[in-house]
Amino acid sequence: MDQKNLINKLRLIRTPNIGPITCQLLMRRYGSAAAALDAVPDLSARGGRPLKLATRQQIEREIEQADRLGASFICHGDEDYPACLLQFDDAPFVLTVKGHKSLLNKKGCALVGARNASIKATRLAQSLAMEIGQAGHSIISGLARGIDTAAHHGSLDTGTLAVLACGIDEIYPPENTDLFAQITEQGLLITETPFGTKPTPKLFPARNRIIASLSRGVCVIEAAFQSGSLITAREAADRGIDVMAVPGSPLDPRSQGTNRLIQDGAHLVQSAKDILSILDQKPALKQPDLPEFGTGQSPEASDMTPEEWAKTRQFLLENLAHDPIGVDELCRWCHVSAIDGQAILLELELAGDVQRHAGNRVSRVYQDS
Repeated sequence: MDQKNLINKLRLIRTPNIGPITCQLLMRRYGSAAAALDAVPDLSARGGRPLKLATRQQIEREIEQADRLGASFICHGDEDYPACLLQFDDAPFVLTVKGHKSLLNKKGCALVGARNASIKATRLAQSLAMEIGQAGHSIISGLARGIDTAAHHGSLDTGTLAVLACGIDEIYPPENTDLFAQITEQGLLITETPFGTKPTPKLFPARNRIIASLSRGVCVIEAAFQSGSLITAREAADRGIDVMAVPGSPLDPRSQGTNRLIQDGAHLVQSAKDILSILDQKPALKQPDLPEFGTGQSPEASDMTPEEWAKTRQFLLENLAHDPIGVDELCRWCHVSAIDGQAILLELELAGDVQRHAGNRVSRVYQDS
């Protein structure tokens, strides 16, 4: 990709209120990142809150940081973009990577679990990672304490991918500094967040969706009811990716989450052989494609008057809540055409009132008063 196109794509994804799904919608609607950048200020102004675009200088600094660190960018649409991510509408628009990019082409298995894992579970995770890696699969995890750390250690020699919930220049947790360096040399670090981004609670679910999407199967080893590993499992299940869980004692709180997963239909696994037999089954189903946009979709191009457009925008917003709803269902309920509905929702998202979710769903964002 040429430098100008990379800068435009980074400016688009680094602009507030624009996530990976919206980037793809804008690209489909306007044909290029440059054209999308030209359109965003007016679109967001229609929604009620004009956006300030990420500047060229800001992006050039980020590219310089990547060069100094030995990292690189992979954009949606590039030849080396992971094929397994392309089947999901919330695939990262830009990935920052450091290490061996060829690992993105290997079949992957995610091993995740408790941060406060037991000694036996930690040893099991490392052993499973080693055996699965020797069978030709990469191991994907999140570089967290406990199970993640053990999984990475067990797969350093066969291929390990660490998906971060922070900038690629941030080492988290700090005690994994040596492992971070080892993965840089032998594996691959991946993130969708900008340089200097500190890990915050809201970034971990987004990170977990990438772990799930890169994997043929997700195996959970020890997880309490509120464990973030269960978010990864849920993301996998929603995407048609096999979920596996190692059973544990009902007396151990760290096993309550994994035991519940099994009750809910996850595969019960106890060995690498069990996991490999599931990984070798048919690949996951694809999610629906993003909607196509006509050119010049706007109030002026619609049959509605500007007053009707504004009224319909408010009506759509009033019918949204915290829980995501399918765009098609929302448009049917509000008696709005899919074309006009998608255009209005795009304006609302750029204004910060709507959030996109995988599977062509949206929810309302309630602004602080």
